[in-house]
Amino acid sequence: MNTLITLPAFNEKKYINNLIVQVKEYNLDILVIDDGSTDGTQECLSTIGDIKLITHPKNLGYGNTIIDAFKYGIANEYEYLVTMDCDGQHLPNEIPSFLDQIPNYDIVSGSRYLTSNGHRQNIPPDRYAINREITEELNKITNLQLTDSFCGFKAYKVSALKLMNLTENSYGMPLQLWIQAWRLGFQIKEIPVRLIYNDSSKRFGGELDNPKTRLKYYREIMRRELSRETAHQVTV
Repeated sequence: MNTLITLPAFNEKKYINNLIVQVKEYNLDILVIDDGSTDGTQECLSTIGDIKLITHPKNLGYGNTIIDAFKYGIANEYEYLVTMDCDGQHLPNEIPSFLDQIPNYDIVSGSRYLTSNGHRQNIPPDRYAINREITEELNKITNLQLTDSFCGFKAYKVSALKLMNLTENSYGMPLQLWIQAWRLGFQIKEIPVRLIYNDSSKRFGGELDNPKTRLKYYREIMRRELSRETAHQVTV
């Protein structure tokens, strides 16, 4: 399979080396997008061979790293692209489940809540509550019947990514992606992934650390995307 594994990273020195070692077992191309890390992640990556690397001189946001990954996958003519986080929440041994399914779909999305596959008590309560509330609102709009609208462990057909116009640089980008996928009529499947929370103290940063502000921001992303013109095909 002509597949690219993409790893967005921001201050992930603790996990990044071990994760890449495990991902390399699958003999797929690996792209790391370092989003302006300041904890030594960049220095760690400079010592790792046989990876492709995009380095942002400053932190540009989670959505920006994913959009950069999509652009790279399109420009380099990959057939499939997998995204997974670098903070130990996604297990490399689950990659084959995505690769098995993606030839039949446009997006295969991991869900931490599709089955009883983890311990929800490890999740900060506001994150679980907001994910659930936003996922329900998204489903009412799209009828996609998702169970987890924010899981970063996904596989995509690159041909489908070419049809999208993603512009949101921050954490709300997945909501923009889902609404565009719905409008484009993409074939989507959720598959269960392990629910792992290694660091319940991890923050979004700035105003988004406030749950009410974050909820308002997510709703604004959906409202804005629903109001956009979508009559023509666009590219990432």
